[in-house]
Amino acid sequence: MVNAWTVASIVAVVAGVVGFFTVLRGSAFAAHAIPNGSFAGAAGASLIGVSTLLGLGVFAAGGALTIGLLGRRGRHDVATALALVAMLALGALFLSLSQEYESAVYSLLFGEVLGISPNELAPTAILAGLCICAIVVLYRPLMLSSVLPEVASARGISTFRMEIAFLLVLALATAMTVPVVGTLLIFSLMIGAPAAARSFTDRPPLAMALSVLIALVIVWIAIAASYETNYPVGFFVGTGSALAYVIGRLTAAVRRTRQPGALAPHAAR
Repeated sequence: MVNAWTVASIVAVVAGVVGFFTVLRGSAFAAHAIPNGSFAGAAGASLIGVSTLLGLGVFAAGGALTIGLLGRRGRHDVATALALVAMLALGALFLSLSQEYESAVYSLLFGEVLGISPNELAPTAILAGLCICAIVVLYRPLMLSSVLPEVASARGISTFRMEIAFLLVLALATAMTVPVVGTLLIFSLMIGAPAAARSFTDRPPLAMALSVLIALVIVWIAIAASYETNYPVGFFVGTGSALAYVIGRLTAAVRRTRQPGALAPHAAR
């Protein structure tokens, strides 16, 4: 349980920080495609007998570069979809060639946070540190290119390079978080908490801090609830992320109706 709380907390911090820029840049589809596509890398790594973390990292980075390079002249939707389809096709091939994969597949899809071993703590912490350091280094140009891309280009900031850099950070976060919460659930944790945080405040530093806090609360409650009920952690992570987003949107809607200018059109009638 100590390992579970420790690793889940690390994952929540990274998901909150990286997820903030994912939501800000409108890269939710990429945040969905890269973890799911990286599953193929884990399947291939298991097939040849190497570390699944290595396979996850290679395919996550490959998917990120494919999305960034093919989508540089326009929207990333088509490039993201093609990268996802190609990686899932390879994953299906790797799984068909494997003889024993059921438990590994379940763990990579839905996570196995309650089965974290002590030797997984250090790699997770190192990858998390690299993610946070990358965001700190890229913060100012990444923020400007996310909010005002034209101004960023005028100031000499390459939006294409920023996109590639961010997608690689997203791939690194994927490689770190998938073994803990699974490919199907890191998306909900990385999108739900930041999206909810942005509903509460428009100030980027505060929104990022709130995103981390919400993600931490979600995973802590999920672990405790899973321990007490014996239901999957992923169920509570997914429902908790969705609930946080709904609460955030409802709070924002109530706040808008209470603003002085909100009733002006009705008063004019």
